[in-house]
Amino acid sequence: MARSTKLPNYPTTNYKIAMNCVLIIDKPGGMTSHDVVNRVRRILKERSVGHLGTLDPSATGVLPLVIGALTRLAQFYTASEKAYEGVIRFGFATDTYDADGEPVGVPRTVAPTFDAVYELAAGFRGFVEQLPPPFSAKKIQGVPAYKLARKKEEVVLNPVRVEIKEFEILAVDGDCASFQARVASGTYLRSVAHDMGQRMGCGAHLRSLRRTAVAEFELADAHLLEELTAAAEKGTLEDLFVHPRKLLPRFPAVTANEDMAAHIRSGRTVNLPEFSKAQQVKVFSGQRELIAIATRVAGTLFHPRIVLLGSDTAHAVR
Repeated sequence: MARSTKLPNYPTTNYKIAMNCVLIIDKPGGMTSHDVVNRVRRILKERSVGHLGTLDPSATGVLPLVIGALTRLAQFYTASEKAYEGVIRFGFATDTYDADGEPVGVPRTVAPTFDAVYELAAGFRGFVEQLPPPFSAKKIQGVPAYKLARKKEEVVLNPVRVEIKEFEILAVDGDCASFQARVASGTYLRSVAHDMGQRMGCGAHLRSLRRTAVAEFELADAHLLEELTAAAEKGTLEDLFVHPRKLLPRFPAVTANEDMAAHIRSGRTVNLPEFSKAQQVKVFSGQRELIAIATRVAGTLFHPRIVLLGSDTAHAVR
């Protein structure tokens, strides 16, 4: 079955606001992550929008978006841990390793026991060697594997070492097993489903997948695209944005006075004696303006690694 990339017919809006923010979308099935980015660009009338981690078109759930100057925060999320819940169907594999693909081999009627699937899942915890799906964004000589796979060209990918921190089977119903997982960046749960089917000798694929968390962002923070459209029309968009103080919780935060903020915005080093043990610090002007991420260079001296809000953009977030 071909993947759908057609966007739902959401209404557009005339609402316009200058913004630098983080927004969590509950991605619907049938859209690529890039589809969502494009849709949000239209709603917000903001060109600078990026996402923190691709979701397959059929997958749903947490898709964090960085907007405006805060797109520069993406570099701090490249290795983010992710959590999922989903369903694996046993009985046949597919060429994409999920329900969007074409069956590989002859489907079989199977009814695995909970104990058998639970025991099988134990072998996928920890650090494992994993072969990415042929329909994936992994590049072969600069070309994404899925582009070669769609052209029926040979796709040769090398195994990669990934970490599956949690992988629990919740229930088994007929030929399907529901699970929850917590994984390091770069892990393909489609490959986990495929490999489990191979080990069981009956084939398997990922029937459904929902991402429940990326780094500090969870489903409770996520909003539907319909909610975003409605908020834009009502002028209440800021109610949907993640509060800047919640971003990058592993970094301590400092609220800069006027002089310190001026130094930071001009790229100059500042002294932060209360953070002598920190490597990186979030610098705020007021409660909501995240103006920089500063890195310790020596002793208690910190240099702005990235300046997010300079004097010309400080008005953009309130």
